[in-house]
Amino acid sequence: MAAENPFNAILKTLEKPNGGEFGKYYCLPALNDPRIDKLPYSIKILLESAIRNCDEFQVKSKDVEKIIDWENTSPKQVEIPFKPARVLLQDFTGVPAVVDLACMRDAMNKLGGDSNKINPLVPVDLVIDHSVQVDVARSENAVQANMELEFQRNKERFAFLKWGSTAFDNMLVVPPGSGIVHQVNLEYLGRVVFNKNGMLYPDSVVGTDSHTTMIDGLGVAGWGVGGIEAEAAMLGQPMSMVLPGVVGFKLLGKLMDGVTATDLVLTVTQMLRKHGVVGKFVEFYGEGMSELSLADRATIANMSPEYGATMGFFPVDHVTLQYLQLTGRSDDTIAMIESYLRANKMFVDYNEPQIEKVYSSYLELKLEDVEPCISGPKRPHDRVPLKEMKADWHACLDNRVGFKGFAIPKESQNKVAKFSFHGTPAELRHGDVVIAAITSCTNTSNPSVMLGAAVVAKKACELGLEVKPWIKTSLAPGSGVVTKYLQKSGLQKYLNQLGFHIVGYGCTTCIGNSGDIDESVASAISENDMVAAAVLSGNRNFEGRVHPLTRANYLASPPLVVAYALAGTVDIDFETEPIGKGKDGKEIFFRDIWPSSEEVANVVQSSVLPDMFKATYQAITKGNPMWNELSVPSSNLYAWDPTSTYIHEPPYFKDMTMSPPGPHGVKDAYCLLNFGDSITTDHISPAGSIHKDSPAAKFLLEHGVDRRDFNSYGSRRGNDEIMARGTFANIRLVNKLVKGEVGPKTIHIPTAEKLSVYDAAMRYKTAGQDTIILAGAEYGSGSSRDWAAKGPMLLGVKAVIAKSFERIHRSNLVGMGIVPLCFKPGEDAETLGLTGHERYTIDLPSSVSEIRPGQDVTVATDTGKSFTCTVRFDTEVELAYFNHGGILQYVIRNLIGSKQ
Repeated sequence: MAAENPFNAILKTLEKPNGGEFGKYYCLPALNDPRIDKLPYSIKILLESAIRNCDEFQVKSKDVEKIIDWENTSPKQVEIPFKPARVLLQDFTGVPAVVDLACMRDAMNKLGGDSNKINPLVPVDLVIDHSVQVDVARSENAVQANMELEFQRNKERFAFLKWGSTAFDNMLVVPPGSGIVHQVNLEYLGRVVFNKNGMLYPDSVVGTDSHTTMIDGLGVAGWGVGGIEAEAAMLGQPMSMVLPGVVGFKLLGKLMDGVTATDLVLTVTQMLRKHGVVGKFVEFYGEGMSELSLADRATIANMSPEYGATMGFFPVDHVTLQYLQLTGRSDDTIAMIESYLRANKMFVDYNEPQIEKVYSSYLELKLEDVEPCISGPKRPHDRVPLKEMKADWHACLDNRVGFKGFAIPKESQNKVAKFSFHGTPAELRHGDVVIAAITSCTNTSNPSVMLGAAVVAKKACELGLEVKPWIKTSLAPGSGVVTKYLQKSGLQKYLNQLGFHIVGYGCTTCIGNSGDIDESVASAISENDMVAAAVLSGNRNFEGRVHPLTRANYLASPPLVVAYALAGTVDIDFETEPIGKGKDGKEIFFRDIWPSSEEVANVVQSSVLPDMFKATYQAITKGNPMWNELSVPSSNLYAWDPTSTYIHEPPYFKDMTMSPPGPHGVKDAYCLLNFGDSITTDHISPAGSIHKDSPAAKFLLEHGVDRRDFNSYGSRRGNDEIMARGTFANIRLVNKLVKGEVGPKTIHIPTAEKLSVYDAAMRYKTAGQDTIILAGAEYGSGSSRDWAAKGPMLLGVKAVIAKSFERIHRSNLVGMGIVPLCFKPGEDAETLGLTGHERYTIDLPSSVSEIRPGQDVTVATDTGKSFTCTVRFDTEVELAYFNHGGILQYVIRNLIGSKQ
């Protein structure tokens, strides 16, 4: 049982400079351990949490010692518990989280426990930001029109979340129309240091969106976890994690004139991908830090998932304090933050001599070496210097189909598709831009790139340049602050003139909420098999994510999005070819519209003011008329509506008893799918539109839902019946069992029939036959999507055998009772001669006490082949989850008080 904290001897009082006290805190220097001074700042946050929560039960003294001895223990993959200060949700992941909590209350009730024990024990911040579809663009009324449609489609979901905010303690819901979760977190929710009931401690957060890492730019330790793991953290369970290595990334010098934070982050992403940082923290330091604004730091931190790190951490310094002041945090709060961090030696003061930190490995970047660039056409880390873009594009047309190839025959590369756009003759070529979106938390929180885009628009308008009317242009700010400073600068009108009207406040194109493109454009693309392009200031450009018809998707800074929209194509060399012709017929080049860094800095200085942040966030929790009109029941238990196609009670706790079911092996399983490398969570569980011929569409039509009201998979994550049907429903899925075909199909091995993945899975399930999945490297990369584990579990998948897993997805699989296994180095399905037509048996001991984290097991097939794999249960706690049939079942039994 829990005992008194053994570290209470270092509990000190933090005095205010002018008398009085801020509160109590656990003082790390009072341990008098020289090893602590050398620890990376990010590891000190883990250390403080372990010390403060040490009860010799969930967190033990030996865990604290492991963290203090990080230099020696981190290479050994030791396990530690971590209790984050709070949990962050957005609505796509928030709805299933609240569904699960409501379900757990019901299960608790049925098992005779106290359902009120199912309550968040740490603050939960839920921002509704993923529901904005860009239905209306290039219109002064876009924001209101899109919001009305958003409420029509999502009224039921929003009411459910509003119920959750009243039914559960400690839950703040930020209404739709407020902004993107990560920008709201940065500008408003981030505490940096908590003062809870007189106890001071560093803010730390786990979020159900992989870009939670954006808050690392503010010196708050935060990263993405699966929804399942986040729910356990909400309920007071410590997160079990492997003590990470930390890569020290030294920044030197300053960026060259005209180079943006986006160019920097794409460069950093490529460097870190190459270095290999999966499962590690990255900590930035060096003299170049003083040249990076907080917004630039947040841009780099945001893309941690794209470079593969758990965190990209920037310790708190004077730049952080200035940003807190700019964003309207009170002087008292900022004084408390600085005093606490200085007292605990967690503040970086560049005016003082720096104690050299020890890192696991080191990287260095001279900021002056960064050059303008974009990334694509299918992955965020495939960086292309702007000057090489035209050559790279032509290579992509030539190359065989892959991450950098479309295999367009030479004779078809100059093809022109002629069409009529609302009565006007129009043409499309390979590489023509059909979507240009200033979007995504990565960039919309950064005034320099947002105002930079506006300056580009102004110069272009003054020179007489225009954007072709069939390009779907949009601007989706991450918070109302952006609108305020664009209006204050007087530059919004130029963005409007080019079609970049504000469409809403939230995640749009980057998450796949692009809305439809004009029918005439869509027909021209599909009928002529054109490789159309989207250019967006986002962080994800995986195939099939942005829009089903844009096969080439490039990530670029907001000003470059405007430039490519004006050019109308990615097939251009900006150095030598004109972007277009001005009003006097004169050729206009990129250099004519590109602003200097000083030009942009002057606009930022005069336009971005603290009052804008205060005004925006004072109003944020008041909601808007449509939100405030939603009426919700006041009951503690949710009244499930069996006819609802948005909120449905999932079967996770059906027939659950107090006795854990124990571990399961796999016997004579069929292979449901056979994949290559880089299968993302977008492939496994799409968030975008529901295809008209999919099993999910069939289900919705059968339940009386009109096609125009399908909404997206992301918005229907509260309904397990739709999400199970949407599992592996990505139209760009490449499954080796269906040779040479792209799409959500597979072969039902016993009958050799080609079926949708869902239908094949249901056949196996009905026949009582287990299934497994074969995969290559980086299985489950991309967004931290709990449905990418819940969906396969509901389809009856018992194990995934892959070359490697993305960190969050692997833990999600474990959380849902699916066994993750890794091929031995140098081996995969191909080298072992596996076709996927075999039947697979995986022998696991029947007692969890006989299974060790990372042990080897034999996989046998009915063809006589057998091979060895590593079981990827990485910690003892994960084994406990597996023993209970999943993390949620473990928590319920734990809360009722069953024997573990």
